Amino acid sequence: MNKEFKIINKEILYSGFFRMEKYCLQHTLYGGGWSAEINRELFVRGSCVAVLLYDPERDKVVLIEQFRAGAILNPDRAWLVEIVAGAIEENETAKEVAYRESIEEAGCDIQELIVINEFYTTPGGASERITLFCGKIDSSKVGGIHGLDHEDEDIWVRTVDFDEAYRMVENNEIESAIPIIAIQWLALNKEKILQKWLL
Repeated sequence: MNKEFKIINKEILYSGFFRMEKYCLQHTLYGGGWSAEINRELFVRGSCVAVLLYDPERDKVVLIEQFRAGAILNPDRAWLVEIVAGAIEENETAKEVAYRESIEEAGCDIQELIVINEFYTTPGGASERITLFCGKIDSSKVGGIHGLDHEDEDIWVRTVDFDEAYRMVENNEIESAIPIIAIQWLALNKEKILQKWLL
């Protein structure tokens, strides 16, 4: 199959904190030929970074909790347990954002950083692509309230034993996809990470 698409028309429906675009497009079909003209709205957000902060000495991870507008349709669950994350600004690398956001959102200095994976979060309607990292930290002084006032951030930071974080995933106490992916990745790779970071 020759995978191609063509944009027939594009318009910006909204431009604010985020942007919404509408596309009229066609794409090639697995069975041959081209699709009919289809209309799709696209929630445009640039590339982002998320970091699972992990202390291999103490077997602890850093979790943050904050209000999330995306969860307001379930009001009693509008404060989500997550991991450090942020958008890549112009002229920044994903790695630079990981270090910056870890300081801003959790007060953590990363000692070493490895890439877990890169992926789209909701490609059916959003452009966001995440680079997910695991960062080695010393969690002994981590905790409290963090975030930037000018970004209206109000972030509660805490450390939990890895087993507790995994239990939170199993019990649906963590409902955001990115920390679920990160914690499950660490469960599968912890022995390898401990060998790498403790030797």
